[in-house]
Amino acid sequence: MKNPKRRTAPEASPPAAAAPAHGATDLPSVVVQSYSLELRDAEGFVGDNASQTAFRELLDKWRKRVSRRSDDPLGDEPSAELSKTEIDAKLNSKTNEAASDVVQAAIEEFSVELAHVIRRHLRQKTWKNVRRIVIGGGFPKSDAGERAILQAAAMLHVEGVKVELARLRHEPDEGGLLGWLHLAPPDILADYDAILAVDIGGTNVRCGIVKPRQAKAADLSKAKVLKFDKWRHADDDPKQKDLLAGIVEMLERNMRRARRKGLRLAPFIGIGCPGMIRPDGAIARGAQNLPGDWERATFHLPSHVEQKIPVIDGRRTTVMLHNDAVVQGLSELPFMQDVKRWGVLTIGTGLGNASFRNRHAG
Repeated sequence: MKNPKRRTAPEASPPAAAAPAHGATDLPSVVVQSYSLELRDAEGFVGDNASQTAFRELLDKWRKRVSRRSDDPLGDEPSAELSKTEIDAKLNSKTNEAASDVVQAAIEEFSVELAHVIRRHLRQKTWKNVRRIVIGGGFPKSDAGERAILQAAAMLHVEGVKVELARLRHEPDEGGLLGWLHLAPPDILADYDAILAVDIGGTNVRCGIVKPRQAKAADLSKAKVLKFDKWRHADDDPKQKDLLAGIVEMLERNMRRARRKGLRLAPFIGIGCPGMIRPDGAIARGAQNLPGDWERATFHLPSHVEQKIPVIDGRRTTVMLHNDAVVQGLSELPFMQDVKRWGVLTIGTGLGNASFRNRHAG
């Protein structure tokens, strides 16, 4: 695939401070060892077996097994359309034991797949000596997800695999926004009150105002998402141009909010999305869960947003693109200083992955 021609944002005065390259891996306090690994086996991509999509497929399989003998205990709604709240209600039902058993069976089978995916990652050179894996994405927030992670951790412990599984400390909706504080130029954080960040997933888009609060904690451990919007775009099945228009509208809405709150926004927008990000901001691969072709040579997301929002606070807008799992992982950086090597797996529509090496560990 040819790289797209370099695009320039409309002229404005004066330019913002230079940001690291799109998809940067060599950061001041941490090195991104790898991300968006596509591990394969005879059946295809290994990570596909440990996504929310895979869990719902397992749930469907168990429902079909049970319904051969009796009515489907989960009712008529397809597994793909059940919310996490509805699945948890079935899991914890005191009056419908058959439904609870079906969900539990899917959890147990999914935990086996998750443990297998973790073992495969730990065998990779860039994951060698990883001692802690943060599980992010929306799935761990549910009871079903938490049980699956606990069971996978127990299996790995019994097998003698020396790795700890940890939950994301922040709300999953916020981790993919907070991580941008570790990618933004340091003077941006010092000179402004907040930044804008976007997290694009296969099901949802989140866009919010992120405040560093370095006066409370220089390591950004007290950073806060002041406000964010969430659009479940999968329900609307938008075309690519409609999704892009929706993202710009969300950014503009948050810019208006910041003005009303008297916040001085930095001329910087961080956007996380699935896939391998080239230094020029093109997406090399891995964006197949997004509508349209995000990997075509003529598509360049940062330039598109810069053209729609050319100026913030009187300065030319800088838009930076990175992998969503990397960004979510970086939100945990202040809490990972007791280990040298660590990783993140984000269980969403697909499975995101990234591994990190701290430059200085306690």
